[in-house]
Amino acid sequence: MTTRPPLPPFTRDSAIQKVRLAEDGWNSRDPARVALAYSEDTRWRNRAEFVVGRAEAEAFLARKWARELDYRLIKELWAFEGARIAVRFAYEWHDDSGHWFRSYGNENWEFNDDGLMRVRHASINDLPIRDDQRKFFWPLGRRPDDHPGLSDLGL
Repeated sequence: MTTRPPLPPFTRDSAIQKVRLAEDGWNSRDPARVALAYSEDTRWRNRAEFVVGRAEAEAFLARKWARELDYRLIKELWAFEGARIAVRFAYEWHDDSGHWFRSYGNENWEFNDDGLMRVRHASINDLPIRDDQRKFFWPLGRRPDDHPGLSDLGL
């Protein structure tokens, strides 16, 4: 069995680290890599879609990033206790017609003892934005450490 530190129970610092690691993974837009952070029996609710198992999570992510182009995400810790973490997030992306969106949401996560996420509940809303309203401009991939977070951006 593979472990994925930091492990629960979370402290404030380890929860912040876990959130940043998740953000970094999702910003890679690599479905196979990201799926490894989830347990084999992971269960998700993402919008109105229900995903069961790591293989379904990987397939879901491949579909997501094929449609949400130039995806850039920022996550921020909201709360934590024991093996659970709540985050808020925003990400910017465009569709294949060049229309930009900022998607806002909240996630509730639960981890197993090995630090793999076994439950993920995501509620997400999409806001169409103009190109001049975009706020996430770093090169694709990991958000630079000096780039503002959600609170700093007033989001």
